[in-house]
Amino acid sequence: MLDEQLRKLEEEACSWGDTVHYATVPPIFKKCNGSFLWDTKNQKYLDWQMWYSACSFGYRNEFITKALKKQIDELPQLACQYLHKERILLSKEIVDITSRTVGLDGRVQFNVGGSSAVEDAIKLARNYTHKQLAFAYYGGYHGRTLGATAVTSSARYRKNYGHFGDRAIFIPYPYCFYCFYDMKPENCNLYCAKMFEKMFETEYFSVVDKKSDPEPGLIIFEAIQGTGGYAKPPEGYFKKVAEVCRKHNILMIDDEIQMGFFRTGRMWSIEHYGITPDIIVFGKALTNGMNPISGIIGKKELMAHDIWGPSMTHCTFSSNPLGTACGLAVMDLIKHENFAEKADHIGEYLTKQLKEFETEYPIIGYVDNIGAAIRVEITHPDGRTPNREACNRIFNRGLTPNIKSSNGKTYGLILDQGGWYKSTFTIAPNLYSTDDELDLGVELFEKIVKKVSDDLE
Repeated sequence: MLDEQLRKLEEEACSWGDTVHYATVPPIFKKCNGSFLWDTKNQKYLDWQMWYSACSFGYRNEFITKALKKQIDELPQLACQYLHKERILLSKEIVDITSRTVGLDGRVQFNVGGSSAVEDAIKLARNYTHKQLAFAYYGGYHGRTLGATAVTSSARYRKNYGHFGDRAIFIPYPYCFYCFYDMKPENCNLYCAKMFEKMFETEYFSVVDKKSDPEPGLIIFEAIQGTGGYAKPPEGYFKKVAEVCRKHNILMIDDEIQMGFFRTGRMWSIEHYGITPDIIVFGKALTNGMNPISGIIGKKELMAHDIWGPSMTHCTFSSNPLGTACGLAVMDLIKHENFAEKADHIGEYLTKQLKEFETEYPIIGYVDNIGAAIRVEITHPDGRTPNREACNRIFNRGLTPNIKSSNGKTYGLILDQGGWYKSTFTIAPNLYSTDDELDLGVELFEKIVKKVSDDLE
């Protein structure tokens, strides 16, 4: 069937309520492998976002695919109210690595999508604290279900769905390049953390009562914001926030759905900041995008069997055997491969080359990374003002697979826009990327940036 016929059918039969039509002309793909996608015309695209890090270990990863096929032949289906070996072993793997890395001794509960796992984390916190309200961050993204939307900062996700009585109290995330307080990290003395602490000084700041008991019972955050732009908080920020939360008995929920599983060079991105959250939310790369599973790990006192018992939360496909088998394969890869080294190399290798563009192209305002999470700020020539138009053009140009490389072949380049002003490229390559693939990406990206820069002059 021709693309034109498929597009006509898609317009008639498919909702546009998802994110497909962010792109001006979304490609129709038929094949994937490693770091690449192919469309129905067999045109090749290098993927620099890997399904928002859901496929961090590469498309059609042979080791994970083999585990999936083996599970299909043995126990492909089972109601999640029953136990199976892979579910138990995967839980134990996550418990052990989380205890070693961040000192959280907990228990695991599975779900399917990230939003659903966020809902479970909020339920767990509410059940323990008996408090409904939450703190969350400007730029934070936690999903599109009603509960997750209430703690996601973008008002447009709530606009059409009525009143959100449990909408979070949002506070500025330390996105230093676009500091909410217009300060500089080298001399601000963690001003944003101090402003968070100040909210607890008096009941008239809307957080505590006369006995200093806060109305919110939790704070949900991404140590490194995903959709928010891969910005890094300054050293000491989360330690200060953790001090305030411990003082006021506020549970800390760390959303690792995008950044977990070594995207930042660590199992959990919060490892970079030296605190122990009460709950971690995970998903995406756990199964490398195969038969998705998400989940939470919470401290044992929160998930004690007498207070968090049967049916406190439930999802039909939450611990499906195909997903748990893929998850176990991923955890096995983590044991035997040095993904910390791989991620750090990718980040350093790409950032070194991309930072050269800061002086070569006026629309490249700033380049930074943490592990293999790389961000490129697209700005106006002043190097600060967000340039969403240029970012949009670069994104859509990448989806046109006729960018000629020095090897004589043509490619497209899959990019993802993020940041507070949708003017940031959040780059998340396959963790198995070769240097040749990274060089190809830099070459393609530069060609697009040059073309867009010339068009805007």
